[in-house]
Amino acid sequence: MAYRRRKYNSVKTEVDGILFDSKKEARRYQALRELEKTGEIHDLRRQVKYTIIPEQRLPDVIGPKGGVKKGKLVERPVAYTADFVYNLPDGGTVVEDCKGMRTPEYVIKRKLMRFLMGIEVTET
Repeated sequence: MAYRRRKYNSVKTEVDGILFDSKKEARRYQALRELEKTGEIHDLRRQVKYTIIPEQRLPDVIGPKGGVKKGKLVERPVAYTADFVYNLPDGGTVVEDCKGMRTPEYVIKRKLMRFLMGIEVTET
């Protein structure tokens, strides 16, 4: 079987039975797990999805028998998936992304997270 090169040369890596998209993300997970064990952070979560802009539909239509038919989907939602989200002892929440390469799409989503949702994305 031929080996297919990944777009940004990242190497999928498995840690604790979890498959990560890159070695960098796997290493960061291990570091965060250690911080969680020592109590410096808590409630570590992976791949947390935030809907930045919800789906947009045409108005619902009332059928001839009175039933409601959901309006046609015009635009799909825009979502950002954070690599890690965790809480600090002081009650703050950190949204973190492991970046090897900042794509234009990521930069726009990061800016939308700050502007629309008031959430600062930390890059590692």
